[in-house]
Amino acid sequence: MDDRVTVSAECAEGNFRLGGGCGECSHSFILVGCMDYAGPQSCTPRLPWGSSGVLNMTLSRFVTKNAFRNKRRSILTVLSIAFSLLLLTLMMTIWRAFYLDQGSAESAERLVVRHRVSLTFNLPGYYREKIRAVPGVVAVVPVSWFGGVYKDQKPENFFARFGTDPEEFFKVFRDIQMPDEQRLAWQRDRQGVIVDDTLAKKYGWKLGDRIVLKGDIYPVDLELYVRGIFTSYPDNKSVYFNAKYVEEAVDSFKGRAGTFSILAASPGDVSRIASTIDDTFHNSPQPTKSESEKAFGLEFVAMLGNVKAFILMICSAVVFATLLVSANTMAMSIRERTREVAVLKTLGFTRQSVLGLFVSEAVALAVLGGVIGVGLAYLLIYLVTHSPQFFSFYNMKVTLGMWAVAIFVSGLVGLVSSLFPSYHASQVNIVDGLRHIG
Repeated sequence: MDDRVTVSAECAEGNFRLGGGCGECSHSFILVGCMDYAGPQSCTPRLPWGSSGVLNMTLSRFVTKNAFRNKRRSILTVLSIAFSLLLLTLMMTIWRAFYLDQGSAESAERLVVRHRVSLTFNLPGYYREKIRAVPGVVAVVPVSWFGGVYKDQKPENFFARFGTDPEEFFKVFRDIQMPDEQRLAWQRDRQGVIVDDTLAKKYGWKLGDRIVLKGDIYPVDLELYVRGIFTSYPDNKSVYFNAKYVEEAVDSFKGRAGTFSILAASPGDVSRIASTIDDTFHNSPQPTKSESEKAFGLEFVAMLGNVKAFILMICSAVVFATLLVSANTMAMSIRERTREVAVLKTLGFTRQSVLGLFVSEAVALAVLGGVIGVGLAYLLIYLVTHSPQFFSFYNMKVTLGMWAVAIFVSGLVGLVSSLFPSYHASQVNIVDGLRHIG
């Protein structure tokens, strides 16, 4: 008995051929049917060994092939989604750095006390002892912005410079790590300075090196010597020196402090201590505003305006634009394949199967664009944060959670954008579909 079969295939252009591929176009074939030479008892298609015919086609391969059947349109769609997800990831990174990242566990126990009117006004130095007497206060240290210029005014040479009290500094900032011998050396040297390890690597500073800060706010040039190199999380890119050095050179700075940093006994004491301090100096010539370290940092963000609304608007616009791009692509792709849908139904594909195939194509394209977009965002943020010109007190990075959210959003956009055209295609009548020209 001859059990050979004939396998016929149809490409998107309607070209028929027995086995192999179409020589007239580049479209993939769809299996149409088979005919058993021996009769109707067996209708299982068999191809010669090593044949690359349609029997090797799986549903996943079918989805992949059709997702990129029009390569130019698919690539442009993926790039559009990638760019949109890049913007979305950047906005999520900024949101996390400003509003979600709580910093170290020790930072939750710290407060900052400043002048209620503005940071440009200093506080009297004697406030320190009154603050220390407040129940729940473990330690308090003055921290004053010096400003100054290192080398020149170029952005790559800017970093934070603070005057403080070396004796009590590490009692408040317990998350800053430095060897004990370097800590003692700094406390013993009036001209000593401790520097962040990132700055030390950037400028090649080593212990004993001389650093000159030219005064711009205060009329004094500081000649400092590196006595310690510390590490912190997040990296604050700052240097700290003894405030008494400035007090000896500038009379107006004596007995003054820009802010006071306080270590509370527990995070639960922070709000109570803040209220007590502000009530204590409420009627003083220099009233105070006390707040957590996180709230103090957010005040600088608030100077930029309503950042939350700005980020939410951009994220909403990005998702909406991505939805339109994906929906337009899927609508065009499905409309061109109306006859193919009819052929699939002829072979026994159900409406649910057709719906699943088209939705899978859209989700695959959207997720691919999402992965590319998040990858580009990760690379961009890494390059920016490691640039010599970059300076920020905030920890900017793309976390695994952001990867997951961005890819989920891209997949969801692909799903939503393809539901309506895919559903419409799944309802196409076989006869009407075969008659369709387009």
